Amino acid sequence: MSVQLKKGASPAMVILAFAIVYIVWGSTYFFIQRGVKEIPPFIMGAMRFILSGSILMGWCMYKGERIWDQGQVKAAAISGLILLLVGNGAVIWAEKTLPSSLVAILSSVTPIWFVILDRPKWTENFQSKSTLIGLFIGFIGVYLLFSEQVASVMKGSGHSLQIISLMVLMVGSISWARGSLYAKYHSKGSATVSSAWQMLVAGLAFLPLSAISREWGNFHTSNVSSGAWLSILYLVFMGSLAGYSAYIWLLQVRPATQVSTNAYVNPVVAVLLGTMFAGEHMSGLQILGLAVILTSVLLINLAKYRSAKAESAAMQIR
Repeated sequence: MSVQLKKGASPAMVILAFAIVYIVWGSTYFFIQRGVKEIPPFIMGAMRFILSGSILMGWCMYKGERIWDQGQVKAAAISGLILLLVGNGAVIWAEKTLPSSLVAILSSVTPIWFVILDRPKWTENFQSKSTLIGLFIGFIGVYLLFSEQVASVMKGSGHSLQIISLMVLMVGSISWARGSLYAKYHSKGSATVSSAWQMLVAGLAFLPLSAISREWGNFHTSNVSSGAWLSILYLVFMGSLAGYSAYIWLLQVRPATQVSTNAYVNPVVAVLLGTMFAGEHMSGLQILGLAVILTSVLLINLAKYRSAKAESAAMQIR
């Protein structure tokens, strides 16, 4: 790409940040599944986001940032509930019954929901043939992922809970896109402070859900293995802090269309980890669904990249 690095952005740091976003975020599906085998999903969500939010808020206070602004906190709370409570909570809950690799593949459809839900960009998005073709292909990919589970349930050889998990995951994917767009158009002040509030609010919201689901009755910390605790720590420090920070920084120094290429790599990393270390099996139809979804995301991002490039050229002419 001909887009230059912004002043002060070291090429080595850009490469490192991309590596973190690609590999770390792709690996979080694997570690979520390791943790959720021993820790109930809503308790796990509360632990992860309360801890990561507290650490990030402490960092903001150390840096002397203003942490209380009513408008900023309100916007962060709403986006945090939609993004992390519903969006990420759906992923955690679904991984109780679905392989981490399948969850990652279905989550890769999120860029499609961005296009559909981003109303201010509707005119631009729906006038692009590449975007429309990408959307159509993307839904074919989703159908391919659902078809085997649906067929198994219809024949009586499958588990209906898997279908419910797939539907919950789809709601989570839509919520992640909706929450991201809300944060984009309504967030105020420091992005770091907003992120900290998002995590804290979502983490606290997981607590009543865990109580309603009666997760605490059968949960005993003494029964949790060191591997599960290490998975939580990995999700806190690598997934929530390092991965998210790298993502936000890349958005500041590189084109958004380039940063969004993590949508191509994350599910591939998740599939590799799931099959190599968790003994997960991906059918040929599911692999085909992955390829179809990634093709659709490529077409959508290609249209966005062309639009951004044309806009940049127009600005230079002026």
